Amino acid sequence: MTKVILKSQLIPERIHIMMPITKGIIAMSPDLNDLLAFSRVAECRSFRQAAQELQLTASALSHTMTRMEKKLGMRLLQRTTRSVSLTPAGERLLQSLQPALQEIQGALESLNELRDKPVGRLRLNVPRPTAQLTLAPLMAAWHAAYPEVELEVVSSDALIDIVEQGFDAGLRFGESLQQDMVAIPVGPEVRFVACASPAYLQKHGIPETPHDLLQHQCIQFRFPSGQRYRWEFQRGQEKLEVATTGALVFDDFYVATRAARDGAGICYTYRGYADELVQQGQLQYVLEDWWPAPERSYLYYPSRRHQSAALRAFIDFMK
Repeated sequence: MTKVILKSQLIPERIHIMMPITKGIIAMSPDLNDLLAFSRVAECRSFRQAAQELQLTASALSHTMTRMEKKLGMRLLQRTTRSVSLTPAGERLLQSLQPALQEIQGALESLNELRDKPVGRLRLNVPRPTAQLTLAPLMAAWHAAYPEVELEVVSSDALIDIVEQGFDAGLRFGESLQQDMVAIPVGPEVRFVACASPAYLQKHGIPETPHDLLQHQCIQFRFPSGQRYRWEFQRGQEKLEVATTGALVFDDFYVATRAARDGAGICYTYRGYADELVQQGQLQYVLEDWWPAPERSYLYYPSRRHQSAALRAFIDFMK
């Protein structure tokens, strides 16, 4: 997938690609900006999303595509109120464009190597806990080191195709990585823990085994897909997954941890969210000998895509 660079970043003047002027052949094709815009719409399958990435309005982008189709004399996109799809002509054009646009992108990125420090835009897709616990503490140092790189972090727990969604890289746990990706371990190890408020445990008792959780009010975590998280435990070689139950369901570990602090039940969360509250006596760890082994986050990116100077700098920084 080709990352589209904004007009102001890529093409200071509109460039027209001249076709041979022959009877029956179009003398002027769409310009490079139009082709870049088409590529982004075709890959996003959405005018709204493509317009956001290009920093244009959806109506302006739609007008650009209509003008381009008139130049070519054929329909490239099928539009409905809810979706955008490619016509056979659009599919053929996109397949032909992608290698060329990648080469152009690579050529422009090669100029970055002549700079003292990289410039440009870098888009990352990161789960919210990773953004809060791993990235946030490093952002001031990153910006001081690379002030001319525009770093956009989109925090989402949904599993997405970063190429299809226009991201340069993402951070995930190892088991969640997409295929055909280069993955590099980054950041500190993270651990999941079980905890509850001292008041809750005094009233309801302390679980001795993971199976005891079935007798407790457990605060649930729901993935964007709607699936609820099964709590994972390990002691030695024994591994367990427990489908706990509870009346409270959140899609945010931070919120679940705060609910546990206030006595709502037992929660299963990142240790980074719980440690300070435990030290303050507001939470108490349980089942410590059953906690799963620590995990690492991985910075991953497409192996087949040209690596921008900004991404290389970010990889080195995170290492």
